Amino acid sequence: MVNETTNWLLGVIALASAVQMLMLIGAAIIGYRLYRQTTEAVTDLEARHIAPLRKQVDAILVDVHRITSRVSDRTERVDDAISDTMGRVDETAERVKHSVREKVWRATGVVRGIRAIIASILTTEPAHNPAAETGRL
Repeated sequence: MVNETTNWLLGVIALASAVQMLMLIGAAIIGYRLYRQTTEAVTDLEARHIAPLRKQVDAILVDVHRITSRVSDRTERVDDAISDTMGRVDETAERVKHSVREKVWRATGVVRGIRAIIASILTTEPAHNPAAETGRL
């Protein structure tokens, strides 16, 4: 009877091991199917939603890059134009300053000359004649 009980217990253990093995195989098959379905769902989601969004974002980035480049070029051109204009304004101001200064100096000279003439006419002092003092004429 001991031998029969041992065989019977060994049979139960073998049956339990076979059931466990079948459950593990079933779990592996279910896991593989879930993995495949998840992968298909992610691929489908990517194809339907992410890919079009990525194309739109890439198009927007290209536009932004183009606009940024244009703005940079135009900013550089405006900066160059302003620098050139400021240089010309400075040069013109120098020319005007020198021209006005020269004319003012001339006018000042003329005014001083007229003033000297008026002052010499209005002075009552007789002219200094060294020949008259020595008696020679």
